[in-house]
Amino acid sequence: MSIEEIPATDEDTPATLSRRTFVAATAITGAVAVAGAPVLDAEPAAAAESGTSSRVSLTVNGTRHTVTFDNRTSLLDLLREHLGLTGSKKGCDAGACGACTVMVDGRRVNGCLTLAVRLEGAEVTTIEGLAEGDRLHPLQQAFIDHDAFQCGYCTPGQIMSGAACIKEGHTGSRAEIREWMSGNICRCGCYVKIVDAVQQAAPRK
Repeated sequence: MSIEEIPATDEDTPATLSRRTFVAATAITGAVAVAGAPVLDAEPAAAAESGTSSRVSLTVNGTRHTVTFDNRTSLLDLLREHLGLTGSKKGCDAGACGACTVMVDGRRVNGCLTLAVRLEGAEVTTIEGLAEGDRLHPLQQAFIDHDAFQCGYCTPGQIMSGAACIKEGHTGSRAEIREWMSGNICRCGCYVKIVDAVQQAAPRK
């Protein structure tokens, strides 16, 4: 039965529909919405037209990607939810723990605080892209050699931050390493071994 076929009563006016008419109309509208499910496929296009999403091309671990996503999407969520790169972890989601640390154009950033929409043309390196083929990055090997982790949740961010620390030349002393790695929190308390690993890897890279 279409909405037009619902019999009206004396009480039905444009301003006040009867309860029966309202319920029937609502049920029909819901059925039409379900039947029109393909409309959902138009959501990204509609969002793009309304300015709520963007299309960005960037290189991640040497591979070029072009992705359309909501303008509010962080780099961390882009990596994990759109590209399937789950090595970068979501800890505090507020830039305080460092578990999401990755490199953008050679500099370390907190993925959770970086808007993906700003990364057109950028080169991003995550823990998945740090090794060269089957050969581990020297810092990855050093973490293994020194048992510089327990639960391992913070380890990807620690390694990415440590690799950047080495690249930046902030490995002159243990105190300097601790200072420049201070944005990465380890709940298991492996800081001494993390510093040992960074020191071991520093001369090799």
